[in-house]
Amino acid sequence: MTSPKSIPEEALAAAHIPALLMAAVHLTGDAGLLNDETRPVYPLMGDASDGGLAPEVQQIIRDRARIAINAYLNGAGLPQPPSEATVRKMMNFIAGADIPDHYVPFLREELHLDGDDPRAPDWSDPALKAAARRLHVIVVGAGMSGLLTAIRLKQAGVDFTILEKNADVGGTWFENVYPGCRVDNPNHMYSYSFEPNHDFPQFYSTQPVLLDYFRRIAAKHDLRRHIRFGVEVEEARFDAPAGLWRVKARTASGVETFEGQALITAVGQLNRPRYPDIPGLESFAGPSFHSARWRGDVDLAGRNVAVIGTGASAFQFVPRIAPQVGHLSVFQRTPPWMIPGPNYHDDVPEGKKWLIQHVPFYGRWYRFFLFWRLTDGLTEAVKADPSWNGGDGAVGAANAMLREMLSAAVRAQLPDDPELAEKLIPAYPPGGKRGLVDNGVWVEALKRDNVDLVTTPIARVRPEGIETTDGAVHKADVLIFGTGFQASAFLSPMKIYGRDGVELHEAWAGDARAYLGMTTPGFPNLFMLYGPNTNIVVNGSIIFFSECSVRYVLGCLRLLAETGARSLEVRREVHDAFNAKVDAENARMAWGAPQVSSWYKNALGRVSQNWPFPLVDYWRATVAPDPDDFILDRAPAPSPA
Repeated sequence: MTSPKSIPEEALAAAHIPALLMAAVHLTGDAGLLNDETRPVYPLMGDASDGGLAPEVQQIIRDRARIAINAYLNGAGLPQPPSEATVRKMMNFIAGADIPDHYVPFLREELHLDGDDPRAPDWSDPALKAAARRLHVIVVGAGMSGLLTAIRLKQAGVDFTILEKNADVGGTWFENVYPGCRVDNPNHMYSYSFEPNHDFPQFYSTQPVLLDYFRRIAAKHDLRRHIRFGVEVEEARFDAPAGLWRVKARTASGVETFEGQALITAVGQLNRPRYPDIPGLESFAGPSFHSARWRGDVDLAGRNVAVIGTGASAFQFVPRIAPQVGHLSVFQRTPPWMIPGPNYHDDVPEGKKWLIQHVPFYGRWYRFFLFWRLTDGLTEAVKADPSWNGGDGAVGAANAMLREMLSAAVRAQLPDDPELAEKLIPAYPPGGKRGLVDNGVWVEALKRDNVDLVTTPIARVRPEGIETTDGAVHKADVLIFGTGFQASAFLSPMKIYGRDGVELHEAWAGDARAYLGMTTPGFPNLFMLYGPNTNIVVNGSIIFFSECSVRYVLGCLRLLAETGARSLEVRREVHDAFNAKVDAENARMAWGAPQVSSWYKNALGRVSQNWPFPLVDYWRATVAPDPDDFILDRAPAPSPA
């Protein structure tokens, strides 16, 4: 006789209690489990896995879940799915707040309790399937967005070719191999909604793990046969009479031309390193390199190393190299805001993995919790109050409160070194620049005896090191740049020529703009992923934006297929009105404040990167294209015989 199956006790111990409660409702059909006693009360930041519930209440939930899960494991079927009203109550419950009505359709799609992939294209109509077979799409880039595009095109039955300059898929996760490289978004947010990975080893995945994830995605969906590796696009020209994009790319054997009715760029914003403009940079006698072009052949052990920049990459690699080097000088112009994340380097407990793999709906509700908490939860705290007169360090009362909380978290790590603490607290408002997940590792690295944080401005680079404006020379054998990317140079260095032969960068004149971040007047059938004003600062994962964008692009391609049009081009007035609203709202956010300087702003001072509205607004705008937003160029009917 087979012994009964049971949930491991370590799984119950590791459970996210509110998600476990939601799973218990599904397994029992008992909505009475949702009551005032079990309602979560979350802290603004920090660990929320216990839902803020008393230990005895947590144990009640664990005991009830144990009974329900064990019954399920031993053959008990699922009861009827919860009613719409119950699901609505569950959403409010796990969010710890009453979710506004206009969010509900958006969040129901994100939750997708029926197991379907709601963003997958449905081109099953025979006429549409026939039209799809006549299309060919060129996709530039085989990173996260490019692979997603390929999956959706394949589901729609549209032929495509991906041109990828690297030797493998993965994009940024193929290129960035510096020590400590990892995502700063929780795994369950930084994975496709329809391709969860129940086996991520840590809460925040490292570069090798993410590269492996995207490699497995490419293999599962049989995408490699559509990809040309080692092919770098140099220019693309739109042939209006033919309704074709002709793309010239450099390959190992020379220049090749590719043709397609549509061109989709999936090259990201953060893929071209930015080097600092410092006098004497070329005079440095030792090895120098950017973190995005890490040189594994340079041995850092025992050497004097200088790092310029304290942004996201340096925040990750400095703690890794600090114990190896002889001495490390870290040159900081502006400190980042540090966002407490105690589990940033932690392994996912085996018990938590077990729950996600074996307990129905637990993983979906856990992801839903993360999604709600990390999407629009902090947006209000980074909005500017026009009447604020409390100084440049904040943009409103809520922002000032956030500033105090984050500052206190830094000071708590340095009770015996208030001077270093003040160097690590930014003068600009929280949300003004990219915040970095902090679990104390950065501060511990800077506290080491062989590490100096240098805040005196750099005057010049000399052969033997770096001279600061106070005349001091900081000796260095190796120089590493952690100075970010050319974020505002969208689609560079490609040259893209539109309907009238105008080059895209000339049309933009240093101020990249696009409707919904994807399409721009004068460039028919050109769609950009992670384009202008689709970056997010405090609310969510870029994968969500890509999933919304790709669905919209597939909708535009469907419009071409259904109408038989040669091309589709956004109307100038629609494009301009959208950008006016984006500019106005960005000016009301911390990152748009006049006292803030960051890569979010281009050389003209305009915020060209960020989406300033709630995520629900982008979701609603991208569910399907409005045909009235576009000019459709229909081919003339054939002459009668």
